[in-house]
Amino acid sequence: MKGACPGFDPARPFWLTMLRKLIETLPQALPRRARETLRLRAFGFFRIPMLFFVSPKVVAVDDDRVVVEIALNRRTRNHAGSMYFAALAAGADCACGLLAVMLIEANARARGRVKLIFKDFHAEFLKRAEGNVHFICEQGREIREQVEAAAETGERQNRTIDVLAIVPALGSEPVARFKLTLSLKADSH
Repeated sequence: MKGACPGFDPARPFWLTMLRKLIETLPQALPRRARETLRLRAFGFFRIPMLFFVSPKVVAVDDDRVVVEIALNRRTRNHAGSMYFAALAAGADCACGLLAVMLIEANARARGRVKLIFKDFHAEFLKRAEGNVHFICEQGREIREQVEAAAETGERQNRTIDVLAIVPALGSEPVARFKLTLSLKADSH
């Protein structure tokens, strides 16, 4: 009896139907920062294993700002007891990249067409990062303009984006500053 239960398909196992429904409804049930953390970790697991390895966590997110945390632990610690510079670089990548991906997906003309890559990366290490590090990217407005320009013109758009790294347990003084050139281009089709 096909119409008795909406979404029921006798050809599909019940558990598979329920799993599909869970996957479809779970994102709406989670807070935005939890959804973005899951997205970031899934991307790391399937595309860039190092990101999955350092376990980034989104602690704050809106359309203009992203804060990503990477914990200081056995996986991210260097021989001196502070955060390894590759883990710091991964955090800066996550903060800037996640904000750009969210803004690309929010733009109807750019979604699925605009691709991002980092053209260059500059880091200034100011102090030892001896605790969990927050990577802060607050240039959502500028990235949104860049996404719109890439979608409209189809030409490569480059912009330098700043990411600040702090250790909240030690205060608000930065431990590192990063400058990443975000390069966006729309596919021709």
